[in-house]
Amino acid sequence: MENNLMIGRMKSASLRSVKWAALAGAALALSACAGNSRSDYVSYDTAGFGRPDAPTMNRLTPDYRIAPLDKLSISVFQVDELSGEYQVDLTGNIAMPLIGSVSAADKTTVEFQEILTAALSEQYLRDPDVTVGVMEATGSSVTVEGSVNRPGIYPTFGEISLIQAIALGGGLDENANAGTVIVFRQIDGQRMAAGFDLTSIRRGQEPDPAIYRGDIIVVDGSQTRQTFRDIIRTVPLLSVFRPF
Repeated sequence: MENNLMIGRMKSASLRSVKWAALAGAALALSACAGNSRSDYVSYDTAGFGRPDAPTMNRLTPDYRIAPLDKLSISVFQVDELSGEYQVDLTGNIAMPLIGSVSAADKTTVEFQEILTAALSEQYLRDPDVTVGVMEATGSSVTVEGSVNRPGIYPTFGEISLIQAIALGGGLDENANAGTVIVFRQIDGQRMAAGFDLTSIRRGQEPDPAIYRGDIIVVDGSQTRQTFRDIIRTVPLLSVFRPF
């Protein structure tokens, strides 16, 4: 083992292309208390928030790029301590023993293998043999995160609405701010975000928007705000209804 491992593991919390570490840049500084308040930092004008790009609906191609909440299988030959299942977190990173947080989002499995190989070779392993595979991809599902009762990744078979998607996640929890629900989607090659007021939708004052495979829905709430802040720190503030 001395030739392989000079120093002597993970699973990140649950929730795609273009820099996914910027995933929540549009949700900066969400409202201060749970309830029904809208965020001032994301656009609720959804005129340009249309259908996602076609690759979003069929992404498991040879050049598939890793996305937040994808589950990866990482094998380091003859180093069981590093081999196993890893889930990409909301910021697009995985946490791996020895090397810590590593950005995986927007990379092919081959590219990510090379990154891990280089990081492990730098000071920990001699000629590591790393293999990366995608066990579960969020592109065939919708992801419901934040202040819902059952956050997670849910398979979808066709178009559903925002209210239906939130129902998949068990509905809003007691800490939810129904006025700030953010949907992330790739449109025209750019990662986009738009805000929705669930209370207005339920009252019939606004349409219930369509949700597509690959969409990520994040519900604001007092218990999830620190997670938003942690993600937001990775990117600068972008303009209203901003592509990432």
